[in-house]
Amino acid sequence: MEFNDSTTKINLARSFAAECQAGARYQFMSKMALQNQMQFLSDTMKTLAKNEMAHAKVFYDHILQNSKGNVRNIAIEAGFPFEMPALETSLMEESKNETSEAENIYPSFARIARDEGFIEIAKSFEAISKIEASHARILKYLANLYSKKRLYKRDNPTEWKCSSCGHVEHSKEAYKCCPVCSLPQGYVIIDLEKELSSL
Repeated sequence: MEFNDSTTKINLARSFAAECQAGARYQFMSKMALQNQMQFLSDTMKTLAKNEMAHAKVFYDHILQNSKGNVRNIAIEAGFPFEMPALETSLMEESKNETSEAENIYPSFARIARDEGFIEIAKSFEAISKIEASHARILKYLANLYSKKRLYKRDNPTEWKCSSCGHVEHSKEAYKCCPVCSLPQGYVIIDLEKELSSL
């Protein structure tokens, strides 16, 4: 199929727009977290924003490479989420958005791309779908901890490490203020990879 006549071209444009918007929302959330002195949460959101922009670049590059310069503007119609800017609600809503991309939208776009003969594009949708599933898990986990005021509390002793000076303690709750460099609790690193793997 000719790329410029394909549904895949439209799906790539929609995906590019969605990833750019997700990246922006995560940057907004990063700023909210920083205003609440939650440096670790802010850094986590910055990382997710960076991931989303990398996904946007993949979709953008597919459009440029496959259109061979024959596309100046792509008209798209799609719904994009706009939630109230509060960390507790935003974390959970973004988890749902990521789950939708991972389980429904990108797998569907991958099938369409394969059917239209765009195998490499299909592979990109499939790979990014897996990353979005990981994002959904992270966001849901953080949302649950945050809503229960357990971001820095655990049932069993865990390692709490200051992201600034590297001070480490093992306890059920992170220190309110680093005893070495005096930075607030929000600078304590949560080992998300370790915690999520134990669920």
